[in-house]
Amino acid sequence: MTGPLLAQHAAGRVGHVIDIVASGVLFDMDGTLVDSTSVVEGAWGRFGATHGIDPRTILAFSHGRQTIDTVQHFLPDLAPDEQHRLAQELVADEVENTHGIVEVPGAAAFVRRLVDAGVPVALVTSAPRDLALNRMRAAGVPVPDAIVTSEDTERGKPHPECYLRGAELLGLSADQCLAFEDAPAGVESARASGATTVVVGPLESTVTEGLARVHGFDGVEVTAEGAAFRIRG
Repeated sequence: MTGPLLAQHAAGRVGHVIDIVASGVLFDMDGTLVDSTSVVEGAWGRFGATHGIDPRTILAFSHGRQTIDTVQHFLPDLAPDEQHRLAQELVADEVENTHGIVEVPGAAAFVRRLVDAGVPVALVTSAPRDLALNRMRAAGVPVPDAIVTSEDTERGKPHPECYLRGAELLGLSADQCLAFEDAPAGVESARASGATTVVVGPLESTVTEGLARVHGFDGVEVTAEGAAFRIRG
């Protein structure tokens, strides 16, 4: 359906139009719709300083993952209760701190265009629900009716469960959906679900090979066509 056009875009043809047809959209949040870099770096920086871990190493692993998964990865010898306590403290701190949170360029208007065009939209994030809602509102990005957060799945990204669940909430299969992602774990999750995946931002890794890319949503167009829509950007 979209292979040739995606391949041409990925090959780096400047100005080439991305032309993708799907029936619904699945959005990651942090780094995709919302820029919360200052808050996230601050939280993990303090965690790293407390536990003697280089924050850069933590951030390289944590992006796109649930907080508890990151705590368990770097402090595997802690008792499970203590791991969960630390994760809850980190999340509570981030829920209250929305200073400096902004939208990824064009994200709010893009989500509104999709909704106005009647395109089914879901938010699929590794964040807890309260944190997700606070960040979306702080950035001024509309919150879709369909939301999948860390409370809604047993296995976090890079497992595809969250994207499969997001598509299910829209009444679709994942391979009928377009997923926007910015982090390695998220891209892996979206691709594994079967969704057509578009990279948001500069991420370059083996998981992004052959994928279309946008550096924000300004100028990305949506054209409704019956039960499907087309995105050009």
